[in-house]
Amino acid sequence: MAEQIIIVGLGPGGAGMLTREADEALSAAHEVWVRTARHPVVDELPGLAWKPMDSFYEREDDFSAVYEAIAAEILRLAERPEGVCYAVPGSPRVGEATVARILLEAEKRGLTARIVEGLSFIEPALGALGVDGLEGLHVSDAVDLAARHHPPFPPSAHALVAQLYSRALAGEAKLTLMNQYPDEHPVRLIHAAGTSGQLVEDLALHEIDRSERIAHLTTLYVPPIAGALEEFQETISHLRAPEGCPWDREQTHLTIRGNLMEEAYEVLAALDREDPRELAEELGDLLLQILLHAQIATEAGDFRMADVIAGIDEKIHRRHPHVFGGTKVEGVGQVLSNWEQIKAEERSGMETGGKAKGLFDGVPLALPALEQAVSYQKRAARVGFDWPTIAGVKAKVVEELAELEAAGGEQEREHELGDVFFALVNLARWLKVDSESALRKSNARFRARFGRVEAAAARTGKALKEMTLEELDALWEEAKKAENGE
Repeated sequence: MAEQIIIVGLGPGGAGMLTREADEALSAAHEVWVRTARHPVVDELPGLAWKPMDSFYEREDDFSAVYEAIAAEILRLAERPEGVCYAVPGSPRVGEATVARILLEAEKRGLTARIVEGLSFIEPALGALGVDGLEGLHVSDAVDLAARHHPPFPPSAHALVAQLYSRALAGEAKLTLMNQYPDEHPVRLIHAAGTSGQLVEDLALHEIDRSERIAHLTTLYVPPIAGALEEFQETISHLRAPEGCPWDREQTHLTIRGNLMEEAYEVLAALDREDPRELAEELGDLLLQILLHAQIATEAGDFRMADVIAGIDEKIHRRHPHVFGGTKVEGVGQVLSNWEQIKAEERSGMETGGKAKGLFDGVPLALPALEQAVSYQKRAARVGFDWPTIAGVKAKVVEELAELEAAGGEQEREHELGDVFFALVNLARWLKVDSESALRKSNARFRARFGRVEAAAARTGKALKEMTLEELDALWEEAKKAENGE
């Protein structure tokens, strides 16, 4: 039975780039419906009965609607006794949204369809660049890329961004790319690949929307840079391999447990020092620990890094329905309220020993005490258990100090001092001060000042233990003045 739908790929350039099968299919058709007449083959083969569908682009509001309308029209034409021959630029299998829609609906309707392959834009583009497509090539659509906030491909890939048809679209696409690549990253624009007008333009990433040559046959090439997560995973996997490092091969989740905590605190220290370069380095050290744990789990068959990423990504989507769903919110307060409700629903579905998880389940018992107190207080506040004003919080601090003053035995003093700490953490929360960070900064100031005291004492030739409290206080005040630049 003859096909009711024949979809022909016109290739990227002139008639010379048509496959023999495509040429025969076009010649045999009494009419050829072509998605767009803006293609060299249409001009070079004027004897064919071309039926352009460019008018659909003018009727509809967006590309999705255009593609739906074109697909519906081709399916309608396919119901005729003579069927329909539909031609698209390049390859029907590369970047042709109408083809995917037509094939899916044709199968549902029981219509027969045949694809006549065509050369895509990829091959001439790679030829113009001198790039081997097997060296980690990723192909992306410019419209999809522009709608994203981060590129969908790793920085180690050779990336082709197709259908970069306007300077406005290039401006949007470059903003997405600049979330991963430096502004000055050298890129190339390939114009009219595979045609007699082919041209390669070299510029910096931030300049691409300034090119006046951008048109419907423009493709962007983004060369690779270092920094892919997959490349780092290869490094870690190699360390754990039989030919890798003996020390790394011996490690388990428990033997490197302390390293994870240590690196987390190194990150906090870098944050306190507000040093971006140090922060980047320390985040790398922390990532190393995460990937080591993921690799150990992979080897044990427990889970893989992809499971870790997929799990947290799904959780973030689930807990942000106001971003990734249709939920409407007004302000941060409603966001936090919804967040706690979602987490409560999650807890109700997780049974531990027959008992539903409580509000504080999930707060690690190994957290530093200050951080643990903050977590408990924040969770309680989200369900309404909180002081109405900061005045009550301050009064609670005074109350707890009075109870500490009245405490009798050692055990009671410990109890009351803990309550003082807890009340102070609550006050810090109300003041929007991170208690852990505030204490760490106080520790750092004390260390620096006492270092000045030690240095000043050394200049007098006296040991600290030999000095009176009055002398030490005097040196301390001098250290404070020096710190303040007085």
